[in-house]
Amino acid sequence: MSEASTPSAADSSLSSSRRELTAAQRNAVAELLRVSPVAGELGRRFARAGHELHLVGGSVRDALLGRLGDDLDFCTDAHPDQTLRIIKGWAESIWETGREFGTIGALRDGLRLEITTFRAEAYDQVSRNPVVEYGTNLTDDLKRRDFTVNAMAVSLPDHRFTDPYGGLADLAARLIRTPGTPRESFGDDPLRMLRAARFAAQLRFAVHPDVRAAMERMAADLDRITAERIRDEFTKLLCGADPITGLRLLVDTGLADRFLPELSGLKLEIDEHAQHKDVYEHTLTVVSNAVSMEENGPDFILRMAALMHDVGKPATKAVGSDGRVSFHHHEVVGARLTKQRMKAMRFPKDVTSQVVALVGLHLRFYGYGRGEWTDSAVRRYVTDAGDLLSRLHKLTRSDCTTRNRRKAAALAADYDALEQRISRIAAEEDLARVRPDLDGNAIMELLGVPPGPIVGRAWKHLKDVRLERGPLDRDEAEAELLRWARAEGIVN
Repeated sequence: MSEASTPSAADSSLSSSRRELTAAQRNAVAELLRVSPVAGELGRRFARAGHELHLVGGSVRDALLGRLGDDLDFCTDAHPDQTLRIIKGWAESIWETGREFGTIGALRDGLRLEITTFRAEAYDQVSRNPVVEYGTNLTDDLKRRDFTVNAMAVSLPDHRFTDPYGGLADLAARLIRTPGTPRESFGDDPLRMLRAARFAAQLRFAVHPDVRAAMERMAADLDRITAERIRDEFTKLLCGADPITGLRLLVDTGLADRFLPELSGLKLEIDEHAQHKDVYEHTLTVVSNAVSMEENGPDFILRMAALMHDVGKPATKAVGSDGRVSFHHHEVVGARLTKQRMKAMRFPKDVTSQVVALVGLHLRFYGYGRGEWTDSAVRRYVTDAGDLLSRLHKLTRSDCTTRNRRKAAALAADYDALEQRISRIAAEEDLARVRPDLDGNAIMELLGVPPGPIVGRAWKHLKDVRLERGPLDRDEAEAELLRWARAEGIVN
């Protein structure tokens, strides 16, 4: 399969409606800049100093898509020292954290501006970080960008539109394509392969066949990239508008095998004697269900828990004498594997612990419908979930993907009943803050012991009693503490 470099004659031959769309988009960018005095002011400052300035990359793409935010990216022929002189006294604040890559940051009127010197950036095919060399012109700078839809520019202050690699046509076609050959682009920065999947998830764009073929051939090059950069791109992908498309692309191209092999591993072999649900497809459905239950935008912790909830199944798969397939304790194994994988991807400990907890708890609900749960079991469910209870509700409901309508309705009714029961008990007791009925000071006073392990053991026992029996009055709590202390030989 050939690789795309520049638009073909067929690609450039747009229909009249496509041309009208292009004109409307150009007018939209011009209008955006006309009503954005910050960009105009900045462009005039650079022009007076004898330098070029261009709004570029994702800022132009997002403007064309009608989703431009408060972050604007610019490129210029000015070097960082020259940029600093131009914006000093104009910018409300300046930062130089990206100076080694030619980038100076500034804040003006609530807008975050990043101004980067033209680059001729390349990787040495071995190192994990780019080797940055300053370029001399806009066209070369645009060519080194990841995709054609990010390789467009609007010059300031004159609003001249530059699109040497067909980004507008690809934006209209909702297509992800590289300015140069995919092999060159991904060779320079292999993370761009993961970024292609991320854009597919975020923008709902299709990946050009040549780009996809290069992703398949070069997937192993992703090993050159640091875990932190992969983590950040993957997080954006999973939080995209259509994460399922991005996840399928990762698996189908082999990219998932390089940093998240558990996802591909969900494609369990199904034989004629041991039919079971397709765990991979089930998982993608659970992720989709979880997305539909979000209330305040993308919830990475919920989505990641949905993605990882069944990763323990391949290691626990067993076929019984009756031909039935089982995955006993897969939630325990899955929680362990999730912790290992998220640690390897350098996720923060607090994020990892929440995802791991949800994976470990996702099966707890099953069995409730058989009427086996006491009020004590409900209290423990709520206490073990803690602040994750709302997410656990959503994950558990998302996990119901059966096509059997009667079974699905029964599971939904059971969970409705559980939530109602939680609400009833919560109204009677303070389930959000289950504590022993005696605090540490009272325990020490009654037992006549100093601070230490005995107090901790007594506190834990009283909490278990609280979960089992519900609230105790003061006399009951003291009697229970003394009973336990005598049994433990702490008091006579």
